[in-house]
Amino acid sequence: MSTRPAARALIGAVTFTSAIHGLCKTLLLTALVLSVSSCSRQQEYTPIAAGATVLAFGDSITFGTGARPGEDFPTQVAMRSGWTVVNAGIAGDMARDAGARLGPLLDQYQPSAVRVELGGDDFVRQRSESAVKEDLRGILNTVRATGALPILVAVPRFSMLRATVGALSDSTIYAELAGEEGVPLISGALSAVISDESLRADPIHPNAAGYARLAAEMADSLTASGLLL
Repeated sequence: MSTRPAARALIGAVTFTSAIHGLCKTLLLTALVLSVSSCSRQQEYTPIAAGATVLAFGDSITFGTGARPGEDFPTQVAMRSGWTVVNAGIAGDMARDAGARLGPLLDQYQPSAVRVELGGDDFVRQRSESAVKEDLRGILNTVRATGALPILVAVPRFSMLRATVGALSDSTIYAELAGEEGVPLISGALSAVISDESLRADPIHPNAAGYARLAAEMADSLTASGLLL
């Protein structure tokens, strides 16, 4: 009797076993990645105490362009949190240039945390996302070197067309950078506000209602991360 059928059956069994083994390894690795990702998303931080100084470092969005004094989001977050929030927003500031003024602000106010909202003006001037990302990384590291906690605010890469149809989304560099540097990220809030025509004073700035929505969503994000009780 020929041994060929038996050999073919043995080879088939080995191949099937190998395939099952490979599939199990793939499923196991996938589960591990999902588990790690889930833990990362649920990371919580030590709460920032009421009365602590928080520096709001950014551009015209932080400054409050498009609304009246007191309607800016740093002021509204201060009212919600009990923190002493210093508005250090300057209209037109870019991630490329902002680092030069950060050191003196850190020395002056010695904040417990610094909320960084920058990049929009860089994108308007067509700077590459990779360059903006490295500028932001430098700012985060400068903050962390003082012992303060950097908090990153995600910014959309502006498109008039996407803004018109309510479809702005965060530039991917913010989630990447937050993950690489292990810092809290406030994502989606600014993109959602600027995508809503009723919440805009102009194509790139919120109005009073927009800043109120932005402050509320930031407070929710800070609460979810454990930074705000």
